[in-house]
Amino acid sequence: MNNLVFKILHVIAWIIFVGLSIEAGGLIVNFVFSVFKPEFVGNLYQKLDLSKLHQQSEMVFFGMYSFILFISILKAILFYVVIQLLIKLDINKPFSVFVSSKISQISQFTFWIGILSFIASQIAKSLQLQGYYIDKLGQFWVDSSAFILMAAIIYIISLIFKRGIELQEENELTI
Repeated sequence: MNNLVFKILHVIAWIIFVGLSIEAGGLIVNFVFSVFKPEFVGNLYQKLDLSKLHQQSEMVFFGMYSFILFISILKAILFYVVIQLLIKLDINKPFSVFVSSKISQISQFTFWIGILSFIASQIAKSLQLQGYYIDKLGQFWVDSSAFILMAAIIYIISLIFKRGIELQEENELTI
């Protein structure tokens, strides 16, 4: 039963990774078209047309798009690390240095996604008050507090795994 659940989680992680990679790739293509061929943006991925923002300020446009791209790429990388973890995880002997380091990496990526999302949302609110057109951007960082909380929980789990490795090594030395 555990093996079946583990395989299902592995498939789900791959599906999420592929989806996030497609999203990141689509956003990169949108960015390129936004700069060089803005008339095509309405036909592209998510129809993310920030041409009004680009007209208002190129610096703000590049800054906000950088947040979007960094966050989407970090999410894809996060799930790639999850897949690496699931591939190498031995459920019979879960306390290994590799597993501990991957859980720690997952915590770090999750934390940075949350922090960048929070910073971007605060900057977006400030820019909106200054009259910039950023209505379509909120969808990219609505879950910043959830990512920060999740990072804290995953960090605690990584500490438990590190302690588990220490106890396992002590146990092997005493035997």
